[in-house]
Amino acid sequence: MLPEADFVVLCLPNTPETRHIIDTAAFDAMKPTACLINVSRGALIDEDALIAALRAGRIAGAGLDVTAQDPIPAESPLWDLPNTLITPHVATVSVQLSDAVVDFWCENLRRFAENQPLLGVVDRRAGY
Repeated sequence: MLPEADFVVLCLPNTPETRHIIDTAAFDAMKPTACLINVSRGALIDEDALIAALRAGRIAGAGLDVTAQDPIPAESPLWDLPNTLITPHVATVSVQLSDAVVDFWCENLRRFAENQPLLGVVDRRAGY
C-alpha cells in the first residue's frame, strides 16, 4: 500500500518485528507527495533513512509524535527540516482522555471483582 498512500500512519507496538519497519526501502516505495505520521513508537522508523528521505524530497513530510530518542536531542536534524512537524507524545492528554482512562479502569475493576475477562490484557509473548 505504500506506493498508493497519501498518508502513512504508524500505530504499532515496538517489537522486534516492527523495529525500523519504515526504512529506506519503505521511503523509496512511497509517493513523493506522501506524508509519514508516527503516533506510536520512535523505534518503528529508521531516523537516518527518514532524514535522508525528507532532505531528498522522497516524501513530502513527516509528523512525529515520537522519536527514536525521547526527548529528541537539541542537535537532531529533524528540528531543522521545514517539512517536519514534531509534537510531544503527551499531545493527546485532555480531560476527555482522563475520563476515558478512569472509565476503563473502573470497568476492569468491576470485571475483576465479577471474575470476568479483563479489557486490554497484554499478550506478553507478542510484546503488547
